[in-house]
Formats: sequence, C-alpha cells, structure tokens
Amino acid sequence: MNNNDIFKKLRVALQLRDDQIVEIMELVDFRMSKGEIGNMFRNADHPNFMECGDQVLRNFLNGLVIHLRGTKENPKNPREVIAANAASVKAQPKLPKSDDAPKRPAKPAGSKPAASSAKPSAKKPFKKFNDKPKSPVENVKFTIKKKK
Repeated sequence: MNNNDIFKKLRVALQLRDDQIVEIMELVDFRMSKGEIGNMFRNADHPNFMECGDQVLRNFLNGLVIHLRGTKENPKNPREVIAANAASVKAQPKLPKSDDAPKRPAKPAGSKPAASSAKPSAKKPFKKFNDKPKSPVENVKFTIKKKK
C-alpha cells in the first residue's frame, strides 16, 4: 500500500472534499492546489497521475490532527468535527446524473395533439451539419496566374 492509497482511504473515510483538504494543508502552511490534489486521486495509469510523496502525506496528517483536535489554545472534540462534516456532506443536494434524469411519460400511440390548440412554432428548423467537419484548407482558393 503506497501513500496515494492511504490518502484516498482517509479522504473517503472522513468524507473530505478537495477544498477541505486544501484548507487542512493550509493549517500547517503547506500549499497545494485542488488540481494537484485531484491528480493524486487519479488511477495510476492516467497521464496526469501524481505520486503522493512522504512530505505531502506527512503535512496532511499533521494538518488533520489540528483540524480534528484543534490547537492547545482552542481544543475541539474530534467526533463533533467529523459529525459536522458528515452532516454538511448529506446536506448538499446531489445533482442527478444523465441516467437518473427524470424521463417524460410515454404518450399513447394513437393520440395526436389537437390542431386548434397547437401554437405555431416560431423557432427556426434545426440545421443539420455534415458528419465530417470541413478542414480550413478546403476553404482556401488558390489562383495561379501565368507570367507573360
């Protein structure tokens, strides 16, 4: 098990988002972008995959201790922090995926809309494009002039 696996498992177990991980890293003055963190969670065969180094994991764990326990001056109860984080994750609405999108009910086969109730459409008809996009070279016209 490497550092990336440990980092992924902690992220899932604690239900942390990338922006929360950035905030945790900033608690120990270690700056990373959300993109860099996202690259660590990719598959190992992805071209943008980034190996999680020892320094990154060490700083994340030190920041996680401060995030969960607080400082000596301002101590926190770790269970309350985790519960609050879980509640905020549940409170966020989930966006429906394209497969989960509500579908219109099917109309009966023999029913047609009444002609008097139908409004004329002011929309332009959909213009179909060719399957192959034209290359810009095809639009160039060459003229050859003969010298006298």
